[in-house]
Amino acid sequence: MNLIAIYAPLIGLVLLGLILGRYLPKVVATRVGQFLFWVGVPISIMAFLRQADLSGQVWIAPAIAWIAMILGVVFAAIGIHFRRYVQTNAIPWRRPTQGSFLLAAMVGNTGYLGYPITLAIAGTQYFGFALFYDLLGTTLGAYGLGVAMAARYGGSVHNYRELAQAILINPSLWSFGFGFFFRRVSLQASAAAILQGSAWTMVALSLVLIGMRLSQLHSWHSLPRASASLLIKMLLVPLILGSGLSLLGINGITRLVLVLQTAMPPAFATLVIAEAYDLDRDLAVTALAVGTIGILFLLPIWIYLFG
Repeated sequence: MNLIAIYAPLIGLVLLGLILGRYLPKVVATRVGQFLFWVGVPISIMAFLRQADLSGQVWIAPAIAWIAMILGVVFAAIGIHFRRYVQTNAIPWRRPTQGSFLLAAMVGNTGYLGYPITLAIAGTQYFGFALFYDLLGTTLGAYGLGVAMAARYGGSVHNYRELAQAILINPSLWSFGFGFFFRRVSLQASAAAILQGSAWTMVALSLVLIGMRLSQLHSWHSLPRASASLLIKMLLVPLILGSGLSLLGINGITRLVLVLQTAMPPAFATLVIAEAYDLDRDLAVTALAVGTIGILFLLPIWIYLFG
């Protein structure tokens, strides 16, 4: 597997985003994010879904996603309580900090970052695993279990009707459903080429957006706590689940794609939720930034162990 061919576009496009983010108004990143959320990502989902293999084991992806999220929360909660016994004189973490710690260990960037990494390593044939993992696992987990935890630890319980609405109007979920029927529609070669080109353009734009968002993050005071949450999210949980998949007889590229989705750094949704529910924003920001950089170093490890 040619890592240079994988890293070149990933690093190059994120660096481009870092540069643009420092010189362009912050509102540009916001507008790009809104465009991708409402238009770009749904187009990519429909395009790649046409070529994805949705037979056989693909339905295991959401189950793995939920197991990974639950394990992340459990290990993070154990870590919080273990710290109290080991460091008896340490100042207890505030509940907002505990909430951000749990979120960072639970919700991964399986969309904006997981999609391009999966496509670069496994191709469109295995995209269905990444798609099911993200939409039926991460998305529902973040805006379901994640928001419920944030409301508890942030000391505020928002309207759960609004939570249900946020999930139902998610355009990615709608495009996922529409994409099933669109798979059966035959397209002319030129139309198919335009659709595919548009999809890859959106993937590139999502990587640029990550760089633009990272250029706006400047908090490093919570590095020790962020590192602990990343140790759980990006090392411990993927290692456990990767080994478990091997015992279940799931090997090869299928196992690698699932492990990579499990190992993705914290999602931007963790920051959005932290801000909405008054959690520890500094911890969420630091975990997001360090995790996004860390995946570049961890990627070869996961490919070696489970590829």
